[in-house]
Amino acid sequence: MIESAREAASRLGVKLGVATFEPPPRRFFQPDAPPFRLMTSRRREIALDALGVAEVHLLRFDAVMAAMTDREFCQRVIVDEIGATSVSVGFDFRFGKGRMGDVDGLKRIGAELGFEVKIVAEVKGDGVKVSSSRVREAIERGDMAAAAEALGGPWVFDGIVEHGEKRGRTLGFPTANMQLGEIVHPAHGIYAVWAREDGETSWRPGVANFGRTPTTGERDALLEVMVFDFDGDLYGKRLHTAFVKFLRPEARFAGLDELVVAMKQDVADARAVLAGARPPLL
Repeated sequence: MIESAREAASRLGVKLGVATFEPPPRRFFQPDAPPFRLMTSRRREIALDALGVAEVHLLRFDAVMAAMTDREFCQRVIVDEIGATSVSVGFDFRFGKGRMGDVDGLKRIGAELGFEVKIVAEVKGDGVKVSSSRVREAIERGDMAAAAEALGGPWVFDGIVEHGEKRGRTLGFPTANMQLGEIVHPAHGIYAVWAREDGETSWRPGVANFGRTPTTGERDALLEVMVFDFDGDLYGKRLHTAFVKFLRPEARFAGLDELVVAMKQDVADARAVLAGARPPLL
């Protein structure tokens, strides 16, 4: 879709921009829905910068916008707020109260209001439709290869490292702990990962656990990342974590000695996986 918009921007001599709803309509209509966002605002910023996007329009999705007709949305948002001269949308784009508007209606209204509409065809991978829902489902079942194939690279989460119980450090496995919040939750278990501090360009290998740590006392799901061969202070810093491969499900062990044996194997398995993998570009 970006390439369609880029072509139009170049042809018309205007800036390349992206518009997105905040909060997403799904969160507005389903406030109690499980976490489903695929990336944080910081990861979105990094991705769009790399694509050469000059403007990002955060459209506030509230009761006022939800009540707009398809024509009102085009006039008040696309024309008055954004000032777009060309719009690129997916083939199944719907808009307006009750999803009343479709791409044919958008083209018709656009012609009347003075903006062109480019429709991006369905994208398929191995004959299957590529969509955010399929990416989300892959992440939730721990299939990071499928998620990476659809995304064009590994799925990456970034968050602020918090102080924890520091139990991992006492066991010889110091971790950086982060809450995923509104971001989609991957399958509970152990992963081979790449990690880097925000602002850095080089990635370090590591292993991560996402789950409730049943052996040492269950609590809300937490992401715990052990960065290999690193002894710096990450507290309060933003850490990016790229998920490469699911290694095993989270398990309850009989005691700490058994847990440590398993963690040592997790480290070895993650190192083996990452030895043959390339770190992300972003």
